[in-house]
Amino acid sequence: MPNFTLSRPVRITRAHKISAALVATASGAAALAFTAAPSNAETTAAHATSAVKPVSANGLPLTAKDRADDGTKGRQLASSVTAGLKVTAVEKQGHTAQQAANRSVERKVIAAPKSAPKAAPKAAPKRFANNLDGWIRESLDIMKAKGIPGSYEGLHRNIMRESSGNPNAVNDWDINAINGVPSKGLLQVIQPTFDTYHVSGTPKKLTDPIANITAAANYAAHRYGSIDNVNSAY
Repeated sequence: MPNFTLSRPVRITRAHKISAALVATASGAAALAFTAAPSNAETTAAHATSAVKPVSANGLPLTAKDRADDGTKGRQLASSVTAGLKVTAVEKQGHTAQQAANRSVERKVIAAPKSAPKAAPKAAPKRFANNLDGWIRESLDIMKAKGIPGSYEGLHRNIMRESSGNPNAVNDWDINAINGVPSKGLLQVIQPTFDTYHVSGTPKKLTDPIANITAAANYAAHRYGSIDNVNSAY
């Protein structure tokens, strides 16, 4: 059989007695505190009764009129905010639409084909009087373009000596006339000479004033250097 050993009796010391007393004292205090503490419902009610009432700017309690004014101001503020939001939304839509329109215009400008450069307008043709002065001036214009030397004075001087300014003048008595090729026109040119020194762009008619003058000036340029150097029959 097993052997059982009985424990020794515990001896309570003075220290143990003091500790037990302290525990008992603490338990009693906790019980009293629990009993004195109010419940949650009671606490909420007490706080509710002591809630701070709203006051106006001057520290006095709000009246019904003050509350009505505050409500009106609140509605006005809300209305103002709503209107501002609407205006902002409209402005944003307008800005977006403007940006889209600008992009559309830019695309059209980029896509537009370049137009061909316009040709310079042609200069109006010069007009000259149908008289001796006009014939000399028009002949000088052609001579300048063709590089044929001569001046107004040189042409006019020789014309007056040879034909007195008559484009249909004919010499029927000199050696050329005897040979069957009379001198004709303002500068008394024979047909073979006219055919050889005719200036392109002028009529192929011996008695035409412009054709006669330019052919004679061209012949004189080749033989004398310029019509200006001719002072007698040539």
